Amino acid sequence: MQRSISHQKPIVPFVYIVLFVLYSSLSTIYLFLPPMLAVLYVLFSKALDRGDTVSVLLITFCLVVFEANFGYMLFSSVIYFYILYKFIMPKITQSFSCSSCIKISYVVLAYVGYFLFLTLMANIFMQDTPEINYYIIYYIVIEFFLVSLL
Repeated sequence: MQRSISHQKPIVPFVYIVLFVLYSSLSTIYLFLPPMLAVLYVLFSKALDRGDTVSVLLITFCLVVFEANFGYMLFSSVIYFYILYKFIMPKITQSFSCSSCIKISYVVLAYVGYFLFLTLMANIFMQDTPEINYYIIYYIVIEFFLVSLL
């Protein structure tokens, strides 16, 4: 595939999007595959830090795919991640100097906080409350190792 010399943006992020959509579909079938919610939050916060609008839109698309696969409300994860990025994580990074403590808070707040946010939204809009199972502990451990690599 030829690229214009004036247009040097890589096509690689779109390949990652296709791979994430396939992986997300497989993670709904096979429960031992984590849904990568914390990894998406870390990538979302890094894209907001850089001010990269294209990356934010691509990650938002991935979050919408995540919501569609698991049956959550549309844009609920995007709203929660923005609230987490803007209001909660600055206080945590200001309070802790330990980088692994901050990374574990990324992962725990991405999963447990999102569950609490969905419960709040379900109570506000009078919908069924989401269920939580013991796989969440497995997902937190696996994604902590993945977030540590980022």
